[in-house]
Amino acid sequence: MPPQPEVSTHFRDFLKSFLGIIRILQILFGAGLWVTIAANKYEGSIHFVLFVAVLFWLLTLAAFFITLLDKQDLVPILGGDRWLLSNLVHDIAAAVLYLPAIGVMIYKMERYAYCNLEQYKHNCLYKVYLAAAVFACLGAVVYLVSAVYVGCRKCRGEQTVV
Repeated sequence: MPPQPEVSTHFRDFLKSFLGIIRILQILFGAGLWVTIAANKYEGSIHFVLFVAVLFWLLTLAAFFITLLDKQDLVPILGGDRWLLSNLVHDIAAAVLYLPAIGVMIYKMERYAYCNLEQYKHNCLYKVYLAAAVFACLGAVVYLVSAVYVGCRKCRGEQTVV
């Protein structure tokens, strides 16, 4: 059975919208961050970075599919007329929690800067932490851009995400 024309147009409208593209970038950068960390040895404060990355990756994935399927009215308390505000709070919380995660990654990266020499033959986590710091920075920027965009839409009195 082919998809209904109304559902198909909503898919395309959301995927072509600014927020749809931003959500895809958030999912990609979040996945890049937690896969980079999880694929290597980690300890201590890196657990916080992994928690933030996985938590907001899952929440963003859920928000993306709920909006893609146009089912925000089915979400209790947060859906319906409050969906734009829920997205705004999500993006602000993500941007705020990504900032200390960036700090942790930069701190860990600097602690392993000594092994970034060609003569150093042992396992070195410097490049892993550098890549994770880059993913965390890109993720924070994308969440911040999304928060500003959704905040502007909310201030204009709009109620829908698309």
